[in-house]
Amino acid sequence: MKYVLGFDGGGTKTECVLMDAERNVRSQGRSGPSNPLRVGFGGSLAAVCEAGRLALQNAKVSSDQVAGLCAGLAGTGQAEAARKMKRLLGQEYPGALVEVCTDLELTLEATGDGPAIVLVAGTGSAAVGRDAEGKIARIGGHGPLLGDEGSAYDIGKRAAIAQLRYYDRNGHTSASGTKILKELGVESWQEFQARVHAVPDELFPKIFPVVARAADEGDTEAQELLQSAATELSLLVNDLVSRLNLREQKFLLVKTGGMVQGSRYFDEQVNERLKKAAPHAEFGALAVAAAEAAARIALRMVRSEGDKGK
Repeated sequence: MKYVLGFDGGGTKTECVLMDAERNVRSQGRSGPSNPLRVGFGGSLAAVCEAGRLALQNAKVSSDQVAGLCAGLAGTGQAEAARKMKRLLGQEYPGALVEVCTDLELTLEATGDGPAIVLVAGTGSAAVGRDAEGKIARIGGHGPLLGDEGSAYDIGKRAAIAQLRYYDRNGHTSASGTKILKELGVESWQEFQARVHAVPDELFPKIFPVVARAADEGDTEAQELLQSAATELSLLVNDLVSRLNLREQKFLLVKTGGMVQGSRYFDEQVNERLKKAAPHAEFGALAVAAAEAAARIALRMVRSEGDKGK
């Protein structure tokens, strides 16, 4: 029996689904981040291969039984990056059909049919949408140097800067700053600075849960941070609604990513702003997980190739 693999990879984790020819999910695997812009192409390939290895191992399936795979990875929006990852994965899975797309494309695939917008709020931020005619557009997803406004990375960075300023002014760490250092497992701001220059993607997003908990407990500074982030995320959707001419139409609006349901206060702020940006949107969920959507793409690809050979 032949199988396909579907991967959903971003700045925090990589998920893999092993699917059989009947579209049944046989097993899953999970590993670390695989955005090549953040961890490099070597790190991205290692994470994807590890998630795939675990999925195959869990189902007792060998890699030579893989007929095709689709990897939806953040950081592969540029054609050259996608081509490079496709070449590297082809070397790891010789004989298998390989497709590489962005993680955003996967989330849109996972909504099903019809007009839809998916807002991704996680380590990075972006939005992707489709109108009634099937036209697709995306906004954001440019990485921390050029965007990712309202993301966990962005919130974490802003919170860290605020606490460092407090420390510089007062000569000691605030109660909120102490919670951040504890969450990150560092002893001082000096140690934090030494580590953050080496692995910013590892540290900044981890601060978001601290800010989220503080906001839910009524901390006004944390709430202001999340209000600003909610505004930035809603602007992504607002601009996409305009580009796709969905202002007066009903469409599915899905929120996904590690920040979703991470804070009652934050969710309320985001929803309030999204309702203004997209008054006719119907909030919903993905029909299937993004990694499963990737596996379905891979299966279609394998079947199409099989039809050509008949």
